[in-house]
Amino acid sequence: MNRIPRIVAFVTAVLFIISAKSFAGQFTCTRVSDGDTIKLTHGGNEISVRLVGIDAPETSKKKGEPGQPFSRKSTKHLASLVLNKSVDVKSFGTDRYGWTVGVVFVDEKNVNLEMIKADLAEV
Repeated sequence: MNRIPRIVAFVTAVLFIISAKSFAGQFTCTRVSDGDTIKLTHGGNEISVRLVGIDAPETSKKKGEPGQPFSRKSTKHLASLVLNKSVDVKSFGTDRYGWTVGVVFVDEKNVNLEMIKADLAEV
């Protein structure tokens, strides 16, 4: 019974991914802020991207504090997937801060789903 809401959320996320708008060209990931937020550059322009459909543990905003449990592990895993690599982004628009909300792909692999599969983010 507990798995049904996760399956429904996953299917919903997949349907959104299919209908997303793709950015032209590839970006390079220059920074991983936490398990669901990255910075990308392309042609001298920088954008911040929140990975749509997932929520990862938050890192601490104060120096010397640990953040939520598994936040460092989640951030390191996302970094291993995207940092200094060419990525594609399918955008769903922007959030209230003007950051792009989207799905990130490395070599056609859906990074958002990889974070969920690694159990370091939830739908």
